[in-house]
Amino acid sequence: MRIGVVTFPGSLDDADAARAIRLAGGESVALWHGDADLKGVDAVVLPGGFSYGDYLRCGAISRFAPVMSEVVTAAERGMPVLGICNGFQVLCESHLLPGALIRNDHRTFICRDQRLRIENNRTPWTTSYAENAEVTIVLKNGEGGFVADEPTLERLEGEGRVVARYLDVNPNGSLHDIAGITNERGNVVGLMPHPEHAVEALTGAGTDGLGFFTGLAALTAT
Repeated sequence: MRIGVVTFPGSLDDADAARAIRLAGGESVALWHGDADLKGVDAVVLPGGFSYGDYLRCGAISRFAPVMSEVVTAAERGMPVLGICNGFQVLCESHLLPGALIRNDHRTFICRDQRLRIENNRTPWTTSYAENAEVTIVLKNGEGGFVADEPTLERLEGEGRVVARYLDVNPNGSLHDIAGITNERGNVVGLMPHPEHAVEALTGAGTDGLGFFTGLAALTAT
């Protein structure tokens, strides 16, 4: 399984995502924002960070990067795409996912080990988890509040497209405690917490995040 990791100017967690992919048994392929070339990968990760310095809205400039035209086309054809934190914002700006991410309701940056419930384990990125599994994954964001209009929220809830939900505390004001969602087809997932920071027992919040990467490899193997 060859998984591309896109690096934008300002990406911070591309190396972490690449390491998580390798730990899960996949092959990480570096993709550059300025190249309209996915190098024949099987899936794509848009990592966390501050792409293009988060000028304008977060992810608003990244959506116009040459590589994103290829990502959008591939996603519409069914390629698995995972957007983590800033990557989630890029997916929303690119209209691959509905809604938007806005400044945290407490107006401060937050960094914490966050408990989540995995509510949709039918996406390529979540098949390693049991439905309603409770996990702890690192969360760090300043603009992580997910918002959408009521009809969109009703559709996400009614179609089972909420992938993960915050437990114990809502850290950023996300509506319906939403931490991650998927598109109608289920191949595109946006997640505000950082599973790539929870893949080794020696550091971080443990290994609960590794499932986001092992599930894809296992799905391909079958």
